[in-house]
Amino acid sequence: MEFLTLFFIYVLSILTCLALVCKYSGKGQFPLEKLFVYLTNVISHLVPERLQTASNQILHRLFHKRNSFFLTLHFLLEAAVYGEFTYEIFGYCQEIGFSLPSLIVPYVLLTVKMYFFSQCCTKDPGTITKLNNEVFLGVYPYDQVMFYQGVLCPTCVLVKPARSKHCRVCNVCVHRFDHHCVWVNNCIGAFNTKYFLLYLMTLSAMAADIAVLTIGLLLHLVLQSNLMSAAYVDEEGHQQPVGLFFVIQYLFLTFPRIVFMLGFLMFLFLLLLGYSFFHLYLAVTNQTANEWYKRKSHGCQHCNPSPLQQQSHTSLHNFYSRGTFRNLKEILKPITKNEKKGR
Repeated sequence: MEFLTLFFIYVLSILTCLALVCKYSGKGQFPLEKLFVYLTNVISHLVPERLQTASNQILHRLFHKRNSFFLTLHFLLEAAVYGEFTYEIFGYCQEIGFSLPSLIVPYVLLTVKMYFFSQCCTKDPGTITKLNNEVFLGVYPYDQVMFYQGVLCPTCVLVKPARSKHCRVCNVCVHRFDHHCVWVNNCIGAFNTKYFLLYLMTLSAMAADIAVLTIGLLLHLVLQSNLMSAAYVDEEGHQQPVGLFFVIQYLFLTFPRIVFMLGFLMFLFLLLLGYSFFHLYLAVTNQTANEWYKRKSHGCQHCNPSPLQQQSHTSLHNFYSRGTFRNLKEILKPITKNEKKGR
């Protein structure tokens, strides 16, 4: 029962954190939004108003103001994972015959990831100022669907170039704006999108590699102990063969830190893999996350009827696309001057 309680709390904590990030990071709708809103409404009747106000202020500061909280959390989680890997898993794997190069790979990936991460954090994403506004105005044509010529940003008091957006967190307009990422405490725009995509891929590879090594270690321990062929006596005194649930419970109680870390890494890998493929899809089709969400808002004739709906449907998909190769080239080497679009 202790195992089930701990496991339930563990899963609930991860799902709660995911829901909070999706809800308050400005990403629009997410799959469990209706359930999240329902639970929030139920809880709001039970929580004192002062506590609700305080929690809303904290969440606003975390997700809608620039701060170093998620940077710190990022480093703490990474230190915890690599600390556990170095302290326990590395030594165990050496003892059972894992090759040294395979055990060094996670540290190589960490080094590469740190470079891309630092570039995401420090690289100017494409901040639009009075000095470069004219240059950015000539980079992309206006599609007259999502981006219109002559629109003035009321905050920056600058004409907005096509594909740009004002970030309310950084309080600047960004060229080819994708989104604001709380984990790097910076906007993702034209000049750091490639670093962000490579950061996601290396982070996914890190999580996958350490998870595979950990699974290999636990599998070796189970096979070596002949646990799968063992039996136990239940509460009624009957002998029962050991099943998968019993093995997981045994590993959880014997190696709690390793199993917790493995569960976290597997969840993180699946999340990062989906997010990496999403951003790779955006890169291949020459879209930004901002444009993708805008296109979704235009996408349903019943929910969002518009006279431009019929004629702009194709434009919303393909206006800035120049073919897979040239789209990827544009991510690696962003356009800095007006180029004729090959459509």
